[in-house]
Amino acid sequence: MTPDEFRKHAHELVEWMAGYMENVENLPVKSSVKPGEIFDKIPDTPPLHPESFDSLMKDFNEIIMPGITHWQSPNFFAYFPANNSPASVLAEMMIAALGAQCMIWETSPAAAELEEKMMIWLRKLINLPGEFEGVIQDSASTATLSAILTAREKTTGFSSNTDGLEKSGNLRVYCSEQTHSSVEKAVKISGIGRKNLVKIPVRKDFSMDPEKLREAILVDKKDNLIACCVVATLGTTGTTAVDPLRAIGEICRENDIWLHVDAAMAGTALILPEFQWMLEGKEFIDSFVFNPHKWMFTNFDCTAYFVKDASSLIKTFEILPEYLKTRTRGKVNDYRDWGVPLGRRFRALKLWSVIRTYGIEGLRDTVRNHIAIAAKLSEMISVETDFEILAPVIISVVCFRFIPAGYTEDQINIINEKLNHQLNDSGKLYLSHTVLNGRYTLRMVTAQTNVTIGHVQKAWFLIRETARKLIS
Repeated sequence: MTPDEFRKHAHELVEWMAGYMENVENLPVKSSVKPGEIFDKIPDTPPLHPESFDSLMKDFNEIIMPGITHWQSPNFFAYFPANNSPASVLAEMMIAALGAQCMIWETSPAAAELEEKMMIWLRKLINLPGEFEGVIQDSASTATLSAILTAREKTTGFSSNTDGLEKSGNLRVYCSEQTHSSVEKAVKISGIGRKNLVKIPVRKDFSMDPEKLREAILVDKKDNLIACCVVATLGTTGTTAVDPLRAIGEICRENDIWLHVDAAMAGTALILPEFQWMLEGKEFIDSFVFNPHKWMFTNFDCTAYFVKDASSLIKTFEILPEYLKTRTRGKVNDYRDWGVPLGRRFRALKLWSVIRTYGIEGLRDTVRNHIAIAAKLSEMISVETDFEILAPVIISVVCFRFIPAGYTEDQINIINEKLNHQLNDSGKLYLSHTVLNGRYTLRMVTAQTNVTIGHVQKAWFLIRETARKLIS
């Protein structure tokens, strides 16, 4: 492709992107293709001769787009969001054009130093203590793995990286029954083993019960098991429950246990002064993660990981082959030593673009609006006698179900599952579900970048009418 051809197609693509952003809410939210349908439309062998960009775009529109679920639609209420914004998309274009591999300071000084500054900005925005240092990871799963690996090394005196875990004894990791599955995956990968992940019961509000945590640690100590790490969650995946950080932190301090905090979704709410209560007990935290690529309008991937003792993190991951030795080592942050991958993208540029474009007040206003919409949705559900709220509404997630009179619990579960599938198959909205105390629960997340109360009111009307038609 010549520079002139690139320029022409790039302008065309920007027009396509702008049109997509303007019209995405009119597209079916969830793809309706069948398994294998896209695969079968793509040739079995690559082309022998060059093909035009126009032919690529034709196939993109005809083959790929029907198989896309539109996460940027304001009618997307499922899972947690993976938001973007025009400012973030423009920065992503610059990142792609630069094509920088930002593994160490030497390979792009601006990338390393902008990342360092952006993590300071984020630390101040969410009001973490000043001793925390940060690094951008690709996902909260990677950040949590980094935390558990660092906790493992600190607990074993940094011997397990050298000698393996054979002589380390049985390490134990603790989390609540509502904690994200990434913790279980990290425990598997770390070599600690799934059988050594202790899931602590939760209270009525689905937050970890600290007394049950204390009891589990005491039992393990009596059995000569070694408490390694506790994972507390601010905003669990199912209900956005908030674990009691201070009570958990005090237990960790008493027993010299690494405390990792997973605030993947809800961490963005900490930019609001009225949600700083979630961080009460922050002095006990050893590591902390949240995702700007969820609720801070920075497109995937961009995870903010903070650690109080950066030297332990670096000691866990650093390795220095000859080809990575530089004259600046020790004077700058070489972020390849702060996590699993050697290769690193220039993600800080997206954060810089988003924060500057919105400003602190713009970010706060948008997040507050999403929370207010969830509160209004909760009110609309609560006035209906054949629906019920199943968990406290803390931020922008509402958990509810349809409860028609005269049906057993098992029948109500089946009805709600049918309701979920029927709504999603309509293409008009997208919900996901969880199970709370044996009850099939619909989850509605009001945190997509461009969602309005109008979108939610329209969705609620459809949910209510579809539910009632199911039993009529």
